[in-house]
Amino acid sequence: MSLTPEQLTEIDNKLSQRQIDLDPGGYFIIYLDRDNGLICAKHFTNAINEKGLAVDPETGKPIPAKGKVERTHTTIFSGRTAKELCVKIFEETHPSPITMLDHAAYLGREFVRAENYLLNGREYVQD
Repeated sequence: MSLTPEQLTEIDNKLSQRQIDLDPGGYFIIYLDRDNGLICAKHFTNAINEKGLAVDPETGKPIPAKGKVERTHTTIFSGRTAKELCVKIFEETHPSPITMLDHAAYLGREFVRAENYLLNGREYVQD
């Protein structure tokens, strides 16, 4: 049974609404550097509190999911392709900033999306 593009989008949108556990290794803000043809990922550390919320490891205050957050990233990773970026983060960085497989899978999907948007000149917004 073949699905339409709209049905595939509906499946992805529904899955984007599911509850996920946060990675105690931190989180990434992904963006494009179009001038240099790069996919970039700023890594931020966090801790997870007893309620399962990401908190600033220095202050213990929850990190809001939306809105402006004044935090300093620990590292910026960049690559010309999703694969190059994944190799830098998952294979060349020790210890890896990723501690959960579902987080790694999410990042791989997002890096491929970002690469497609970079190649097609479209505006990328992280899911």
